[in-house]
Amino acid sequence: MTLRSPLGRARGLGSAKEGTHHWWMQRVTAVALVPLMILLVGFLPVAAAAGYNGFLQLMQDPITATVLTLAVIAGLYHMKLGLQVVIEDYVHHEGAKTILLVLSALGASTIGAVSLVSIFMLAL
Repeated sequence: MTLRSPLGRARGLGSAKEGTHHWWMQRVTAVALVPLMILLVGFLPVAAAAGYNGFLQLMQDPITATVLTLAVIAGLYHMKLGLQVVIEDYVHHEGAKTILLVLSALGASTIGAVSLVSIFMLAL
């Protein structure tokens, strides 16, 4: 039995007013990924058939580097948002939830940094 009022027990457990923004960002990144993935799927056979020097020429094209950069950013942000929802919904221990959320954000950031540096090194 607790001496706290119902309001005191509920305080801090309610809406953080971020759900709508999170939902919209996940939909926006999903819509952005459709044309980016179509372009990426079209790029892969061309890159595979181009050989080493041809691949380097393809990567030095600003349009190719831009599409790949946008695909990496949108894809990793979309992945981070999706993992956040899964972790928040299915991990019930608060400590584990916090650790997993931090690890997923750090993982997405690390993969993004390595990917973007690789794209820029090939593009320059």
